Amino acid sequence: EGVDRLVKAIYNREKVLIYGDYDADGITSVALLVKFLGEIHDDVTYYIPDRVSEGYSLNKNALNKIKNDGVNLGITVDCGISDYDEVSYASSMGMDIIILDHHEVPDRIPKAVAVINPNRSDCQFPFRHLAGVGVAFNFLITLRGKLREDGFWENRKYPNLKEYLDLVALGTIGDLSPLTDENRIFARVGLDLISEGRRVGLKALKEVSGMESNVVDSNGASFCLIP
Repeated sequence: EGVDRLVKAIYNREKVLIYGDYDADGITSVALLVKFLGEIHDDVTYYIPDRVSEGYSLNKNALNKIKNDGVNLGITVDCGISDYDEVSYASSMGMDIIILDHHEVPDRIPKAVAVINPNRSDCQFPFRHLAGVGVAFNFLITLRGKLREDGFWENRKYPNLKEYLDLVALGTIGDLSPLTDENRIFARVGLDLISEGRRVGLKALKEVSGMESNVVDSNGASFCLIP
């Protein structure tokens, strides 16, 4: 349901906003979706709440600003699963919400277009220890596949999702997710990409962290890049 709603927004040229948390997992999740969607959709923006004045997750003041900015579809990453009232408020304003989260599932699940969380009791996904950025990455796998079925990529470059695993690795390690199964693959491939220095922002981050000439392993990511 979430992928179908986003595909509809892409075809209808709706304004899409990615709403994330302010920690490493949330920021990399936002960057992942904004960068991928920005390649195929002209109207993608993001919002990261202020840690002090707004706190964690959705809030009504932010939703008012977002709606006034013409957003019809919001996607929460690394947050949203506990925002029952806020999602209902967004819906009352005519804004659809897709939730991509990995935190503990409350008794009341928000009435969003889709609530995607591997910790849901009815989720059949075989690995429950994804960070928020891992959930977002798997969402993009499904989105890419759906667009392929629609023939979307016939006259476009077919995206190689491996190129985004540097962001996935940082968010996964930063969230202290266990580096097993999928997470181990994300971290291994992503750390190699960070060491290669392909992404200019992460290359700059390595320089200010004193790691420009170093191969980045999980310890280097945990104690230098992520802080």
